[in-house]
Amino acid sequence: MKFRELTGPLVAITLPFLVFNLLKFNPLLDIQFAVPRGHFYIVSSVALLASIIAIAVGISGSRVRNIKISFLAMAFISLAEIFSVHGLSTPNMLIHMSHLPGVAAQGSVLLASFWLWLSSVSSDNGFIVRLSRWRQWLVPVWTIGLGLIGAAALSFSHLIEWIPLDGLASKWLSTGAVMVLNGMTMYRYHQSYRYSRFPLQAAIVYSCCWMINAQLIMVLGETWLLSWWLYHFLLLASMLVMLYGLFKQYAANQSMTMVIRSLFTNDPVERITSCLSPSVKELVLATEIKDMYTAGHNFRVTMYALRLAEEMQLKPEQLRALSQGAIVHDVGKNTIPDEILNKPGRLTPEERFIIETHPVKGYEMCRNLGFMKEELEIIRFHHEKWDGTGYPDRLTGEEIPLLARIVAVADVYDALTSTRSYRKAWSHEEAIRFLKEHSGSHFDPLCVQAWVNASSRDPEVYLLPSSLTSPFSTSVPSGHKGVI
Repeated sequence: MKFRELTGPLVAITLPFLVFNLLKFNPLLDIQFAVPRGHFYIVSSVALLASIIAIAVGISGSRVRNIKISFLAMAFISLAEIFSVHGLSTPNMLIHMSHLPGVAAQGSVLLASFWLWLSSVSSDNGFIVRLSRWRQWLVPVWTIGLGLIGAAALSFSHLIEWIPLDGLASKWLSTGAVMVLNGMTMYRYHQSYRYSRFPLQAAIVYSCCWMINAQLIMVLGETWLLSWWLYHFLLLASMLVMLYGLFKQYAANQSMTMVIRSLFTNDPVERITSCLSPSVKELVLATEIKDMYTAGHNFRVTMYALRLAEEMQLKPEQLRALSQGAIVHDVGKNTIPDEILNKPGRLTPEERFIIETHPVKGYEMCRNLGFMKEELEIIRFHHEKWDGTGYPDRLTGEEIPLLARIVAVADVYDALTSTRSYRKAWSHEEAIRFLKEHSGSHFDPLCVQAWVNASSRDPEVYLLPSSLTSPFSTSVPSGHKGVI
């Protein structure tokens, strides 16, 4: 790891703490600002606004099929809603003096840290997979639940005395938890950022840095002193940097017109591109730059796979997963050396072994980027064979996930009907004959039959995709060998 990649996070985590100590140990500088009304308005307005933004983020997260965005939204909501209770419970504003402000401040950072940490856990983790089944309900239920708890806390603030979160021992215990959770989150997101360079990942790293500082200042600071005020601005900065990262990654390339249009379009290109987040498009573009053949291949495979899945009457949610998984099924090739990936002619056994690592490498990459279980299965298992002779896990029959079996047929069909450096493209009839011959050995017979039925009934099913290249690049793909 290059040191310069750590410079920003190191400055972000050390500079605020140095400023805090400079103020704390210089009484002439650490003057008192006892302005409850200003505290009330600043904290409450910022937190409530952040809550509204977080709900919007959660909705977008469900639309792009990325569970990490839902978890990030819940972290944002936790920080916003509970911190708003901290502002609303400012002494002698809405309620009298109580422990509620301290408990709310501690609780907001602790819960936000937990959801941030959970967003860094691999999306194929068993607990995450179970939560993913309820992802459409996670954000609204969490938002309403926190709102009810906050209202109850403000109405019965005297009961907060029973919650020891504001005690000295509890403060340091929660501080340790915040530091550990954010430390793990920072490490995982920084590791992912080193490869993918997604703005949101960098934003989360900085947010975690400032959240750790805010927690330390809460424990070490003295109320109303200038040094104590610093943690409020650090929490504000942590929310703003996440909002900036989310906007830059997920909103900059989206428009309401395109979203509405995609709901009613019958155009096959728009059907695919409209459901992809900008981060997925960046992955596709990176793969195209690495391997020019994939510029058309990924997109055509996705179109073939969607039509095959429609023939098999899969559900809309399965089609969305298929679209997002198929378009990046070869993303692991980004890690393959250029001299092997772009070698003209046949591969040596050693080179083929390296090429055959791309499903696992793509899977490892995308499991840390928030891809859902179904998409991850496509990436890892699209080279498995029905008779168990495929790779990387030698699965057989229905052990291979259905969406991966569908992509396997579409992937090989496109490989056969595309021109390579060592052979001309096969005709549709020749490719269909190959699929039939290997039905029950390489391919799921039901998937092969579905493709045969769809393409024989409507030739446009295979003629249209074959005339297209990637919508993400203007480059014309040049053929070279692939791995079937």
